[in-house]
Amino acid sequence: MSSQEITLLPADNSRLSNFCGQFDCHLRQIEQRMLVEIANRGNHFKVSGEEQAVKAACAVMHKLFDSTELELLTPEQVHLSMQDSSIDEALDAVKAETAAQHQVTVKTKRGVIKGRGANQQNYLKKITTHDINFGVGPAGTGKTYLAVACAVEALQNEKVRRIILVRPAVEAGEKLGFLPGDMAQKVDPYLRPLYDALYEMLGFERVEKLIDRDVIEVAPLAFMRGRTLNDSFIILDEAQNTTVEQIKMFLTRVGFGSTAVITGDITQIDLPSEKMSGLRHVLKVLEHVEGISFTFFGAKDVVRHPLVQRIVLAYEAYEKTTPNP
Repeated sequence: MSSQEITLLPADNSRLSNFCGQFDCHLRQIEQRMLVEIANRGNHFKVSGEEQAVKAACAVMHKLFDSTELELLTPEQVHLSMQDSSIDEALDAVKAETAAQHQVTVKTKRGVIKGRGANQQNYLKKITTHDINFGVGPAGTGKTYLAVACAVEALQNEKVRRIILVRPAVEAGEKLGFLPGDMAQKVDPYLRPLYDALYEMLGFERVEKLIDRDVIEVAPLAFMRGRTLNDSFIILDEAQNTTVEQIKMFLTRVGFGSTAVITGDITQIDLPSEKMSGLRHVLKVLEHVEGISFTFFGAKDVVRHPLVQRIVLAYEAYEKTTPNP
């Protein structure tokens, strides 16, 4: 915040009254449009706000006061004067600065994580204010990574008692056949992206200890049936590979004090062709349900290698121009 004092000369009461308007309506109009506060005593004015906006407002005030020598000001003329002064660029700079100051950050022991771009910022805000959240979009947009970051922060701040990471055990177009080992070892390959994010934010040893104590639970979706999950942060990843019945079952597991984030990419469904994707279905069913947030990511939100963004765009363009077989 900054402030600037100006004195409008000559100190003519008639011109000052014309400039300020009835009940200072012209000053209030400038304040509202230019995001500043104006205080005055006689012909001395103090303008407060973001630096760019203050400079622009002072320039407009000088210009308007000069015009009072020849004409009676109206709200329309005040508005047009602000438009002619090209204040939009100054206001855009102010808004960008304000947005940066109010940027949502997630603090983990390994550092601060910020959303890149407006969509990721919006996603983080929604997760902190809604109990059930959907993040839908292509690979590389940070859907899962940011959700895990929010979960880690909630656990560290004791907002939840547990983190539960869930994923349907569906192969990406491959048949892996029989996998040796116990159930945890069988599903580990499907949950590797979730583990990787946790290791980065908490460290390998810390994650292993929390898993041993069941503070962090990593499980296939089938294990959720019959449970009610209170005081937990639950993430369902790769939700495009759930069936309609599975995602309904998952959503009804959410208990008191819990936050759920469901992420997926409806362009990468690995279910058999005869099965409807639960994610695609639930986006229509819950579209207007109050208290549920939806964030949709696009190619512009990809934060991986630049080629990944180009690949996503190429597939989107191809699918638009090529009829379905």
